[in-house]
Order: sequence, then structure tokens, then C-alpha cells
Amino acid sequence: MIQVSETAKKKVIGLMTEEGFDATKAYVRVGVKSGGCSGLSYELKFDDKIGEADKIFEDNDVRIIVDKKSFLYLVGTTLEYSGGLNGKGFVFNNPNAQRTCGCGESFSL
Repeated sequence: MIQVSETAKKKVIGLMTEEGFDATKAYVRVGVKSGGCSGLSYELKFDDKIGEADKIFEDNDVRIIVDKKSFLYLVGTTLEYSGGLNGKGFVFNNPNAQRTCGCGESFSL
């Protein structure tokens, strides 16, 4: 399961609306791909299509889809949002990551 903090929920719903997605029907697609300074990096985008290999979750009124491969890396992760002057934007608090880079956008196991 992937959890969504209250601040991330507000930002996700706001961004979905700005981009023309209906937050009650569309999904946040969370994934992992090769790359970044620590070996793996996070992907986050909006989607309204579900693939055969996708897992579906809902937390804090946010609908999430994750492909099966990425799910193995993301189990137990909480999606948070850090705003303000020094804010980083969306932050993945991933208990599976053994090492993260300084920017927080990539990790390794």
C-alpha cells in the first residue's frame, strides 16, 4: 500500500484539476525507473487508464495506480508534499530505500 499525506492530497487534487483531470475518476501513477544519482528514481504523473499489470490503491481520497514491478520498491511508501521557500515538492518517504541522493529524487536498495 502507498499512503498519501494530507498536504500531498491537497496538492495532488489541485494539480489534477489544473491539468483537466477529475480527481474522483483519474489516478496518480507512481512508478520507479532506472536512473538518478542513486540508481533508481521516482515517477509521478496523472493517468486515466489502468493496465493489466497495475495495482490500484486509494488513500486519503487519492486514487493511485502502480505497476507490479514498481510496487516491489514502493511497498509502505508515503507520498508527502513539502512546500515553502525551501520545499522540495513531492517527497517519497520510502522505508525500503537504503540510500537516497541529496535531492531526494533517487534511491537505491
